[in-house]
Amino acid sequence: MKKNIYLISIILFFTFSACNDLTVTRIIRLGHGLSTSHSVHKGMVHFGKKLEELSKGRFKVQIYPSQQLGTERQCVELLQIGSLDMTKVSASILENFAPSIKVFGIPYMFRDKTHCFNVLDGPIGKELLNGTEKYWLKGLGYYDSGSRSFYTIDKSLVGPDDLDGLKIRVMESQTAIDMVKSLGGSPTPISWGELYTALQQGVVDGAENNPPSFYLSRHYEVCKYYVLDEHTTVPDVVLMSTHLWNSLSSQEQDWIQKAIDLSVVEQRRLWLESERESLEAVQAAGVQVSYPDKTLFSEKSKSVLDEYQKDPDLKIFIEKIKNTQ
Repeated sequence: MKKNIYLISIILFFTFSACNDLTVTRIIRLGHGLSTSHSVHKGMVHFGKKLEELSKGRFKVQIYPSQQLGTERQCVELLQIGSLDMTKVSASILENFAPSIKVFGIPYMFRDKTHCFNVLDGPIGKELLNGTEKYWLKGLGYYDSGSRSFYTIDKSLVGPDDLDGLKIRVMESQTAIDMVKSLGGSPTPISWGELYTALQQGVVDGAENNPPSFYLSRHYEVCKYYVLDEHTTVPDVVLMSTHLWNSLSSQEQDWIQKAIDLSVVEQRRLWLESERESLEAVQAAGVQVSYPDKTLFSEKSKSVLDEYQKDPDLKIFIEKIKNTQ
């Protein structure tokens, strides 16, 4: 009898030890829609390395790039039901889930990059990140996504009037739709993965995005005119499912937030390099890059700001952003 009890004790000891070993490393699944050569993906790799270091191996990040797990919108929906742990989403897509995020999609909301980062990294940015929790999304930080500008197939845009009648691809974003309409274009929502073919087949006459995305997507092979009007400066937002976040200890949450903060610094550094290299590369490939008078675009798109200021909640954020130095 004593021998049996001893054997059972030994078996239980090794069983519990094995179970403990299995729970030492927790895998965080992170899906996004960009290629592995994009600075956002590289920023996420940096996040994974830092999290593993801070947690001493208790956490590892498994990244699924290039829409392997679905579009940006689909990844956000997976977060909401707890089927995916983390994602990166453009604020233009996130506004469909958290309405206050629309403030980022208003044309010429930021005076320059310094103003933008002061907003994102300050109390306004934090408040907007915290506001996503009620939608089962934990906002962790903002990656740089530069400014968005128009690129077209057949002609350059000297001013906004040249957009009249042109079908311009936009994200599934009401602010993006309103922005293109205000400038006289015809907004056409198309998923990122289908855009190259849509441009190639003439389904749309052009699109709007930042230089690295224009280059890395190879859209420059079809669109030979890139007009840097920089109508919106829409950040990328790193999100975690609240299903996972709320299950973590305060120390584990601290590790994740610190790792994200470190990755934000690295991603923004990489972004600047990528932006310069991308513009040089598309010009070398024969793209005509032009710098229009932005005030023409700003004045014509002001109707979007006027309309969104009618929303009391958005008006508060608009005023806060305007008053940020």
